[in-house]
Amino acid sequence: MSPQAECSTPSYNLNCRMQSEAAALERLCQVVRVRGFRISEMSMSSGGEHLDIALTLEGSRPIAMLRAQLEKLHTVEEVLVQPLSSVRSALG
Repeated sequence: MSPQAECSTPSYNLNCRMQSEAAALERLCQVVRVRGFRISEMSMSSGGEHLDIALTLEGSRPIAMLRAQLEKLHTVEEVLVQPLSSVRSALG
């Protein structure tokens, strides 16, 4: 696969705050996968009753659709999305 093909897929930073509950992280990952996105980076920290999750996602589907689906999860308290700048195209 050529480097140019990789640059055509949009990337996003997604920050999510969820209630700390069994399988909450697995549900989040499942929604991301089912909605057509790939997790390229992920970090999670636990702060008492909350999980703060930072994801870097790749996908060509509308990110607003993913955000709306994540917000429907009963454990999700906040979802923030930011498009990534074209770092790959600058490196390629």
